[in-house]
Amino acid sequence: MITDKEFTLRLIRQLSQALEKLILDKPEESLMQKELDFDSLMRDIFKFDFTTLSSKSKEEIIEIVSERQERDHKDYYEMLGNLFYFKGKTEANDDFLDKAQLFYECYLQTSGIFALPIINRISEIKKALE
Repeated sequence: MITDKEFTLRLIRQLSQALEKLILDKPEESLMQKELDFDSLMRDIFKFDFTTLSSKSKEEIIEIVSERQERDHKDYYEMLGNLFYFKGKTEANDDFLDKAQLFYECYLQTSGIFALPIINRISEIKKALE
């Protein structure tokens, strides 16, 4: 039987993968369908939509993640980095890009993984924010 935590973690990974495909401009479905799935996944994971999440400070979002199991933090940070990176690029929003940079850095720290695509995105974000 799947527990609620396992289900949420699976949703986080699903959203992160969908965002990766959109970031890399390789969507398998129409963007409209991705947006519908995106909103649904956001509500399932956080119990609120992206607008509510994005209105929170970086510290508040980190607090939300820290309330989850520690072993899942890396998945949350990767998903949040992808989420704010995608939204920051599509909406030309520097605040979202700033949040993406922080969450990508948190991902690298918590995962201990050398992820060159993430490092490259952080560099791209730094240049965009200058």
